[in-house]
Amino acid sequence: MSPEETINDVLVNLFNEILKLEEDAIITEEYRDITNNDMHIIEAIGLTGENTMSVVARKLGITAGSLTTSVNALVNKKYVTRCRSDQDRRVVFLQLTEKGIRAYEHHREYHCQMTEAVIDKLDEAEISVLVKTLNGLSEFFRGYHNKINN
Repeated sequence: MSPEETINDVLVNLFNEILKLEEDAIITEEYRDITNNDMHIIEAIGLTGENTMSVVARKLGITAGSLTTSVNALVNKKYVTRCRSDQDRRVVFLQLTEKGIRAYEHHREYHCQMTEAVIDKLDEAEISVLVKTLNGLSEFFRGYHNKINN
């Protein structure tokens, strides 16, 4: 296989494996009432309590309407609350409940373990090359996303 074919094969398989393994790892018995997608919405809401619906939708690259449907379910399941701004009643802030914070921390811990597993196998020079490579890949995805959405 050529280097290009090998890299393509690794990236495609890695992407699919990460999605599946992440779902298996984070959707435990305690969080069986939500999906992997819900967990990423919880992550995007974060711990500040200062993210609005539009900010979270933008972070996730989805419409506010799509986010509304998911947030409604997370509110019903007691992971998220909505709070209207005192200054502008049209602005809705999303906040995690105690249950939502536990889910957020559970998800964050999985990502920390995944990152540590990679870093533990590399020396400083290899980490630097990996960071440069991943930044280049990220720039490609952002540029490609912008290209198809404009």
